[in-house]
Amino acid sequence: MSTVISVRIKKEIKEELEKQGIDVDQEVRKFLEELYLKVKAKEYVNKWIEDLKDVKPSVEGFSVGSVREDRESH
Repeated sequence: MSTVISVRIKKEIKEELEKQGIDVDQEVRKFLEELYLKVKAKEYVNKWIEDLKDVKPSVEGFSVGSVREDRESH
């Protein structure tokens, strides 16, 4: 599903960009899609931060002990 938006810019800007071989429609679409991805990524990061704020850190030395335990079990 898609929707249509319109953007008004100066005619000379569009003409110059097209003269340089730039597809204005494609560039605007690409910019908005990349902006969407950045917004969604920021949303996910903020959710993860919120989810992890109440998680207590591991006790000191947990990683070392866990790796050692794993190695010895093989």
